[in-house]
Amino acid sequence: MKIVLVQTGRTTDKNISELADLYASRIKKYSGFEILTLPELKNAANMPVAEQKVREGLKILSSMSHDDYIILLDERGKEYRTVDFSMLLEKIFMFPKKRIVFIIGGPWGFSDEVYKRADLKMSLSQMTFPHQLVRLLFLEQLYRVFTIIKGDPYHHE
Repeated sequence: MKIVLVQTGRTTDKNISELADLYASRIKKYSGFEILTLPELKNAANMPVAEQKVREGLKILSSMSHDDYIILLDERGKEYRTVDFSMLLEKIFMFPKKRIVFIIGGPWGFSDEVYKRADLKMSLSQMTFPHQLVRLLFLEQLYRVFTIIKGDPYHHE
């Protein structure tokens, strides 16, 4: 099963981008993996938040297929310990889906339509992080999960 990370807007911090690329290349050793970066909305500063969420939501929805398992990275989602996340991912691998799609939304979160389409909402922390840092944190955790599943030495518990 392929894993896709959908993110809105590119990573502009060079240091974060380099580390994200490093973890993405490590993940690819374990699974088919792709990062899909959706372009940022134009003139978003002049747009009401509700409209931003709807427009961004349409872009996100257009990146999905009907047979994707959708996981939103959302501050109101369920928190998992890393080992529990690895067990969850192993279960999802058994589902008759083509892809697991993790989605990091924009600064205002997701539209109602995206929430309705999601199979799961997951939170990395109760703390608030910049979106670019969330990308890096998530990629490290996904890599860590694969090392747990495969029994490779990386995670210590």
